[in-house]
Amino acid sequence: MNLWESISVALEGLIANKMRSILTMLGVVIGVAAVITMLALAGGAKAKMMTQIKQMGTNVLTVMANRSQRGGVTGSSGSMQSLTLEDAEAIADQCSSVVGVAPEASSSAQIKYRNQNTNTTVLGTTPDYLSVRNYRVREGEFFTDRDVKAMRKLAVIGPTTAENLFGDASHVGKSIRIQGTRFTVIGVTAEKGTGGFGDPDDQIIIPVTTAMRRMFGLDNVRSINVQAASMELMDQAESEVAALLRKRHRLSDEAEDDFVVRSQAEIIDMANETSGMFTLLLGGIASVSLLVGGIGIMNIMLVSVTERTREIGIRIAVGARGRDIQIQFLVEAIVLSMLGGITGILTGMLGAFLIKSFSTISASVSLASILLSFGFAAFVGIFFGFYPARTASRLDPIDALRYE
Repeated sequence: MNLWESISVALEGLIANKMRSILTMLGVVIGVAAVITMLALAGGAKAKMMTQIKQMGTNVLTVMANRSQRGGVTGSSGSMQSLTLEDAEAIADQCSSVVGVAPEASSSAQIKYRNQNTNTTVLGTTPDYLSVRNYRVREGEFFTDRDVKAMRKLAVIGPTTAENLFGDASHVGKSIRIQGTRFTVIGVTAEKGTGGFGDPDDQIIIPVTTAMRRMFGLDNVRSINVQAASMELMDQAESEVAALLRKRHRLSDEAEDDFVVRSQAEIIDMANETSGMFTLLLGGIASVSLLVGGIGIMNIMLVSVTERTREIGIRIAVGARGRDIQIQFLVEAIVLSMLGGITGILTGMLGAFLIKSFSTISASVSLASILLSFGFAAFVGIFFGFYPARTASRLDPIDALRYE
């Protein structure tokens, strides 16, 4: 028998036992569908995370206060602040590879408008924050450097905050109270979408000097966002910023940095590593059901060998070799697995589409996940079909002909 004849005989055997074949394939269908759907969810989560990182700005370095030791006591970034507005101004003036600098000073606060109130993040920064963090103003305008120097009480609010406070009414020109202090709303930012890095649509942006000296009584900023001129100059910008801050903070050669510089590339690497572990976890969990389906194939194939013992004996008696018998049953197992794999792929793609369409969860089916699932299904058919096929090929023809 050639390969096509073996496939034909295998299909005839499966058609002759339709219900048993369908139930056997069901385990593979569920396993492959689970793998496709789980990997689609992981891929969607990764794509969404990458989009959110890009929305944070391009070519961006984030400088934060770092753990350090003074007088034998270890301070944390939360308790020991080392970054100032003057540091941000020096970076903008003296680092040649830097095109934008936006310091941040923030705190959570209660916001009131008439009888409406909400709690949200109040972020103090400078006008460069728009370009550095890739924001757009949807309505109104952003405050200027002159407003920062004058410590004016102006606010640019996110679209979610605007909806919570004003509903569908006009926003610009209204007065709100932040911890009892009156601010004038001069603009509303464009929607960016929520993510794992906070909600950029639910915050209020005010001049950094107003936040530090009129609102929160701060002497230091929480972080400094630094935008390099290009992706190629990221390393140079990081080196220039680090050297300048060490000089400004009067750190000796032996002293550790009292700040830390995080690049966008590092954030992306960490996100990819986390996403990879998440994908492996989901794929591993889903693969268990595919292995269960493979065990079901082995079980049914062993039953099939027992039921067709006389048939096997007749084939051997008329000249079929053990290799022919083995190929016949192995092909039958592979056909079962392949049909289940194809059905499972279609089911998994449909499941991912439904999840994406009827929920807020992102799902993205990739060609790699389809090929992986199909290859895994083929492997299951070969692996779990080999033992029953080998058992069939080793039957003694005389005993097989006598089998009742």
